[in-house]
Amino acid sequence: MTVIFILTLLALVLALIEILIVPGFGIAGLASMALALADVVVIYLELGPWWAMAAVGIGILVILITMRWLTRSKAIDRMSLHARIDSTNATTAQLSVKVGDTGKALTRLALVGNAEINGLVVEVKSSGAFLNPGTPLRVIHVSEANITVEAIQQ
Repeated sequence: MTVIFILTLLALVLALIEILIVPGFGIAGLASMALALADVVVIYLELGPWWAMAAVGIGILVILITMRWLTRSKAIDRMSLHARIDSTNATTAQLSVKVGDTGKALTRLALVGNAEINGLVVEVKSSGAFLNPGTPLRVIHVSEANITVEAIQQ
């Protein structure tokens, strides 16, 4: 019984370390899962299959209750970053492109590629068709760094 208690306690401590101190799927999390599995094996060998199944069921129930509690409590909210990001990764060339501007494809637009629009080289996305280099284009949608183009019918 002492071995079962020690394995359970170590598994819980390592799980808490993984969740609260070093979040991610790292050494503490793997060790915690290995100890929990070893705990179930020891319970099976010492107490029998019914106790092992009960231990697994109780473990699953504890995990579900904890997850429900964490989603409803302010604990996770206090650990979350709430900063608003107002910046964009759009270049000045991308920001200067407007709907209706025209240009030509510089690379094959296999949905995404480069085009020259208003004398500026920008990354664009085709509206659906694959377009070859040199194809005349028209801008149909601009959303910050995302520029959608279509081929001009001649």
